[in-house]
Amino acid sequence: MLTILGFAMIATFLVLIMTKKMSPIAALVLIPALFCVAVGQGAKLGDYVIDGVGNLAPTAAMLMFAIVYFGVMIDVGLFDPIVRGILRFCKADPMRIVVGTAVLAAIVSLDGDGSTTFMITVSAMYPLYKRLKMSLVVMTGVAATANGVMNTLPWGGPTARAATALKLDASEIFIPMIPALAVGLLAVFLLSYVLGLRERKRLGMLTLDEALVREPEQETVLAGAGGGGEDRLRKGSGGSGSAEITQDGDGDGDEDDEDFKGLDPDRSTLRPRLYWFNAGLTVALLTAMIMQLMPIPVLFLLGAALALTVNFPHMPDQRARIAAHADNVLNVSGMVFAAAVFTGVLTGTGMVENMADSVVSAVPDAMGPHMAIVTGLLSLPLTYFMSNDGFYFGVVPVLAEAGAAHGVSPLEIARASLAGQALHMSSPLVPAVYVLVGMAKVEFGDHTRFTVKWAVLTSLVVLGAGILFGTI
Repeated sequence: MLTILGFAMIATFLVLIMTKKMSPIAALVLIPALFCVAVGQGAKLGDYVIDGVGNLAPTAAMLMFAIVYFGVMIDVGLFDPIVRGILRFCKADPMRIVVGTAVLAAIVSLDGDGSTTFMITVSAMYPLYKRLKMSLVVMTGVAATANGVMNTLPWGGPTARAATALKLDASEIFIPMIPALAVGLLAVFLLSYVLGLRERKRLGMLTLDEALVREPEQETVLAGAGGGGEDRLRKGSGGSGSAEITQDGDGDGDEDDEDFKGLDPDRSTLRPRLYWFNAGLTVALLTAMIMQLMPIPVLFLLGAALALTVNFPHMPDQRARIAAHADNVLNVSGMVFAAAVFTGVLTGTGMVENMADSVVSAVPDAMGPHMAIVTGLLSLPLTYFMSNDGFYFGVVPVLAEAGAAHGVSPLEIARASLAGQALHMSSPLVPAVYVLVGMAKVEFGDHTRFTVKWAVLTSLVVLGAGILFGTI
């Protein structure tokens, strides 16, 4: 019964947010509370929620101060050269911009932290997507899938969990999987190329100057539109294939200007004299994260405090910067604590354990010699519907034991278990994905509908490549 209710709870949640019947925060809180009562454990709901909040509190703290830190870095202009450099390289071509998104996300993912990856990627790419009227779900989908493949790095989490659960050496798991993971990353780049071509066909192309700078006389014309009318500045080759920069008299133009502030060379928060200090601080922060010198929440707390103090020494300026990013902080941290309700109920009621046992027991004995492939296939739905901890410490050891009875090496099981990470990074149980959709101003349901199919395909490519190279 717990198995059925567990899958029903997850399915209900996904349907409600994908059809936009409920907001993600409301669904993450109310749906598990309802199912907790349905399984007869309503009296323990408080304990489950507190346990879930306790487990995710460090993540919430890290995200809160990381958003403030990177928000300040955006304000002071740290990422402006990156944005302009990418735009010059991409030549305002939507195809190149989408590919650039995948490349940037993959490179930044080397730090092993998904939240940081999404903050930096969205900070750099969001103004370009908005300026060219490109689809923001393309940006979130490509970034999440690229980060999912790179999340398999030994310091990223899944590989370390698999090694710990099966008492193996992480390098023995990861190094033989490098060719398969490289193929998976190439698949992401190919996907970004195809999606970019689709965006280019839809929007057309702008020249660099047209995308980056508006001529003064055009600004004057637009500013004089007034009233409720709408003036459109049409660029490109003309016709339906051209891109548009729009200013609406009813206020939409002001919102666009706010979105483009990352490219405004005259904003008052710029600190050009402190550029190399801010760049050095960011590099030092990321280096300390990779070397695990301190817990990540502590590093971002210290980094945010130092960045605010040095760049904005006056208290009113500091308060203004914190207030400017309070909306993002509240949205993301609120989402994380709401997810704590979901994971707390899922784990506390025993639903996760029963779901895992039922799935493993459903595997036919005849599939025993192919348990590594079975593990790879199961990693897709199971890492999407449960946390990495639940999968690697709860399910993978059982699969490894079943495989050992048929002569399948635990190393093969561990390697195969990494295949589903491209999909896992878009799971509603991953706090980092809320950073991604929150900063990109994309509905979680829209992101899910767009991304899941491509993430599944990428995961299957990784699994297939692992089988082809003989590592699985």
